Formats: sequence, structure tokens, C-alpha cells
Amino acid sequence: MILSRDSISTRKQQDYKDLIAQINALIEPETNLIANLSNIIALLKNTFNWLWVGIYFKDQDDLVLGPFQGPVACTRIPIGKGVCGQCALLNESIIVPNVEDFKGHIACSSLSKSEIVIPITDTNGQFIALIDIDSDELDHFDTIDQTNLEYISRIIKEKHYA
Repeated sequence: MILSRDSISTRKQQDYKDLIAQINALIEPETNLIANLSNIIALLKNTFNWLWVGIYFKDQDDLVLGPFQGPVACTRIPIGKGVCGQCALLNESIIVPNVEDFKGHIACSSLSKSEIVIPITDTNGQFIALIDIDSDELDHFDTIDQTNLEYISRIIKEKHYA
């Protein structure tokens, strides 16, 4: 059976709704940032079966790898370099339909074909970390992903940076 784009979107939206409920239930009683981020990353990876899901934290002029699931990743990324570095520099979400078309893309894995990166900010709106997700499919991410991942970013901010 071939699903229409509308039914795929409806299914994805329901998956996010269920995922966000799980995230809230898991992190509500826990105060440790790394424990909560690790569970959020695991839920995202297992729900959507993306190639790579992880967190990078700002560390002076670099991004340093945090909890992740997937292939081995770049440990440090200079702010301003690659998709993650641009997200940190601009403090805004970035969707890349084809990583080969992104000037300066850093290939941590040759399997990555598309990417979405979502900033995490403190209560003053200052960049502190980001959610980085790679897919092994071209043009995999859309505004449904962006909207829901930005909401998850706000959950993280409210729990740990408020």
C-alpha cells in the first residue's frame, strides 16, 4: 500500500505527539541534564529510525559532542563551520535537503544525505547547545520535523535552563 503525503504527515504528527508525551513523562522526575538528554536522543532515534541523533554543546568557540545515538561522530566542530556550526552562529534551525549541496558541510559520516539542526537556548535566548539529526535519505526533513523539534528544544530549555 502506498501512503499519500497527507497520510504520512498525519502519521508523523501523531508520532511526534506520542514522543513528546513520552519525553515529558521521562524527564519530569529527573533533574540530571545528561540523563534527560540521553533519553530524549534515544526516543528520537528509536521513534524515527534516523541515521544519527545527538546533541552538541557550546564550548567557547567550538561545539563539543554530547549524548548521541548512531555512527561515530565528530567530537568538536568550530562555530561557523558546517551545518551545526552555522546553526550555532546564527542561532536558528537549519534544514538541509541534500548535505552535498551545503557549502562547507562537514561529513562526519558518508552515509548522511540530509540533516536538520535545532538550536537550544537559555532563557535569555543565548545559544547553548543544539540537536543534530542526520538521515540516510535525501530531503527527509520538513516543517513538521522543525516545528516539533523546536518544541522539544523548548522543553529542554524549560527543564534545565530556566
